[in-house]
Amino acid sequence: MARLDELRLMTKVARLYYEQGLRQSKIAESLHLSQSTVSRLLKRAEREQIVRVMVSVPPGVYTDLEEALTTTFGLHDAVVADCVRDDDDESVERDIGRAAAYYLETTLNQGECIGISSWSSTILAMVNTMQQIPRPIGARVIQILGGAGEPQAKVHAAYLASRLAELVRGKVTFLPAPGLVDSAEVRQVLLSETSINEVIKLFDEITLALVGIGTVEPSPLLASSGNIFSDEELNKLREKGAVGDILYRFFDAEGNPVQTPLAERVTGMDLDQLRRVKRVVGIAGGARKFDAIHGALNGKLINVLITDRFTAERLVQR
Repeated sequence: MARLDELRLMTKVARLYYEQGLRQSKIAESLHLSQSTVSRLLKRAEREQIVRVMVSVPPGVYTDLEEALTTTFGLHDAVVADCVRDDDDESVERDIGRAAAYYLETTLNQGECIGISSWSSTILAMVNTMQQIPRPIGARVIQILGGAGEPQAKVHAAYLASRLAELVRGKVTFLPAPGLVDSAEVRQVLLSETSINEVIKLFDEITLALVGIGTVEPSPLLASSGNIFSDEELNKLREKGAVGDILYRFFDAEGNPVQTPLAERVTGMDLDQLRRVKRVVGIAGGARKFDAIHGALNGKLINVLITDRFTAERLVQR
């Protein structure tokens, strides 16, 4: 076939397929070609630039930032939510929560075992936005940070886990202990309790962890739970270089754990256990959390990030 004739056939096939919307089998029948020949001609039409595929990105969609975050920090995935401003915590949490809800609805796997933190207002925003999945997948939801505390906060922690279980049509397992206890000795006594120890053992089965990323300064929600360190203890963490926490495990700007006796008072999953989870989704954003998010990324503490566009831009520039 002469070069010009081949180009003419490629163009004809491409117009029938892309402009008139005919299926490959119909084109093959009409032009008396095999379907494999039609498929080959369409692929060559792209190489010859007869057909040029262009993705038009709608306003409010930031796939370029998502790709940059994934490449820069070695993430499995990133989701960047549109946001008007990043200095309004409530607005940021709502926008990120909505994006996280859609992400979770569309990426759950059969038999998923989901670990969930207890004191994240952003995860609360996600749960309040999420739609129930259409059919059961055999999912389980497990608290990975003690949810006991002040009565109102305890209700909040229980709501997070139980509501998520309802949305994924799964079963819930609570960690019946405070997230923070008075001493390492008290924690050891709690861990010896069968009801608590059995839940801790389930941590190794978790396939998806949903975690907030906090600053050294506790959020209003965490402060209201009663699960907080004293000002003196928080100052010691800052002196050690702490910039943020996940599951009340503090880390520095490079994501290294900040080693203090305070860690021995936390009832829940530690950072080494978290790193072994197949998919760890960090859900956080806003200006005041930037250093904490950056530290978590540097330390590979999460492998999926859901954040706002302002934070994403600064992370990529950093």
